[in-house]
Amino acid sequence: MLFQEYSLLLVSASRPFNELVLSLLSVRGLAASPPTIVRSISAARRTLAERPYDIILINAPLPDGFGTRLAMDVCVNSEAGVMLFAACEFYEEICTKTRPSGVMTAEKPIDAQSLERNFHNLCAVRERLRRMEEKRVSVEEKIEEIRLVNRAKWRLIERLEMKEADAHRYIEKQAMDQRISRRKVAESILQMYK
Repeated sequence: MLFQEYSLLLVSASRPFNELVLSLLSVRGLAASPPTIVRSISAARRTLAERPYDIILINAPLPDGFGTRLAMDVCVNSEAGVMLFAACEFYEEICTKTRPSGVMTAEKPIDAQSLERNFHNLCAVRERLRRMEEKRVSVEEKIEEIRLVNRAKWRLIERLEMKEADAHRYIEKQAMDQRISRRKVAESILQMYK
C-alpha cells in the first residue's frame, strides 16, 4: 500500500494496456484514485495544461505521434515521474534519445510484475523530485527574506540614520523580543517608513 497519494495520467490508445494498468492499480492498491486516461498526445498536453500530475505513463505509439517529445517536455517542465513504454525494436533508440531528459523507458510487451516494479521506481523518483522542489522553494524563501531584511536595514539607515550594524541588531532584537520572524519585522519597518 502506498503512503503517498499519487495523481496519475495514462496516455495510451491501447485498451489491453490500459486494462493492465487499471487492474494493477486496483488489485495492488498502487494508486489512491483512478488515473486520468487520454488517448493522444494533444489530449495529454491539454490535460497537463489544466493540472499537474505526479506520475505519467505514456504507451507509445499514439495516434498523433510516438510520444517521445511529450515525455521529454513533461520531464523538463515538471516534477512528474515519466515512463515511456516502447516496443522492443524501438527500445534502445528511444531510451538513448529520452534518457538525458530524465524519461524512464520500459520495453513492451510488459507483464504485470514488471509494470508494478516500474511503477514503484517511478514513485521513488517522484519522491526524490518532491524533496528537491521543497528544498528549492525553501532556498528561494530564505533568499527573499534576506532581500527583505536588507531593504529594511537600508530604510532604517536612510530614515533613522543608523549604522548598518545597528540596523541589523535592531531587526534581530525586534524579532527576538516580539517572538516573530525577521521577515515580519522587516515588513513592518518597510510599511512604517514608506
